Amino acid sequence: MDIYHLEYFMEVARQKSFSKAADAIHISQPSISKAIRDLERQLGVKLFYRSNRHVELTDAGEAILEQAQQIVSSFSAITARLDGLTKLQTGKINIGLPPITGVTTFARVLGDFKKEYPKITMNLYEYGSKKIEQAIQEGLIDIGIICAPPEESVIYEMIFFPVDPLWVIMHPEHRLSTVQSIDYRELEPEQLISYSNDFSLHDIVINRCRQEGFQPRIVFETSQLELMTQLVAASIGIALLPSKVCRKFDGQAIVSRPLQDQTLGIRLALCWKKGRYLSHAVRELLSFFNTNYNLPDDGSGI
Repeated sequence: MDIYHLEYFMEVARQKSFSKAADAIHISQPSISKAIRDLERQLGVKLFYRSNRHVELTDAGEAILEQAQQIVSSFSAITARLDGLTKLQTGKINIGLPPITGVTTFARVLGDFKKEYPKITMNLYEYGSKKIEQAIQEGLIDIGIICAPPEESVIYEMIFFPVDPLWVIMHPEHRLSTVQSIDYRELEPEQLISYSNDFSLHDIVINRCRQEGFQPRIVFETSQLELMTQLVAASIGIALLPSKVCRKFDGQAIVSRPLQDQTLGIRLALCWKKGRYLSHAVRELLSFFNTNYNLPDDGSGI
């Protein structure tokens, strides 16, 4: 039995005629008659009383008609849903974003994507890079932006962003605010406001300081960029952030200075798990991002 058998059966019941049903659904009368005979044989019951003038449903036919209508309706809903997915009219994408990215090129692309595919739902989750990696591996999110990814990975597929060098942010009256650039060794006596240890930037800064022979004096760890900048503005300590984030500060409450070592920075990548099934919606977003993320750099990107 297939869905067409039930549709033919419903049309004959509606038309009370094999010939009229065949005309209505544009198939030959022998074909529809054979389909009904096959259905009766599979079900083991007679579905119609046949006469020269018209056909009538049997009791069994009446009972089966109600079920057939429900089955065909459900099947139509399924095919409509799949059609929507394959044509990218519907779907859902779970995306992990670290708060350090701020207002990003990726965020602009998400906005453009949403305009083009308004029925696709995008669920955004704010996590540190390490938690994003874990969520991707566990299948809790489809894609995410992570910090300091390896160039090659057996776990992830990745689209890389350009490296963004780290700068130091501080209160305008801080002693380092008078210099043009800062050497890492000058950070040794400073109190540092850091991202918490579920952020890759936390490890990047600590490891770089250790390379210079000192352990940074971390006085506070947070997952919130706004709280970090408020503490810096209150002269509690200094912090290291990507240069494009630092350029957004107005200079009255917070000033920023580049590090002399511009090779150290944040490398972000959009990643997803290798070998994992990606929905039509996710694949289209990745294609859309590949095509559109290289926008002119206006300082608001990653």
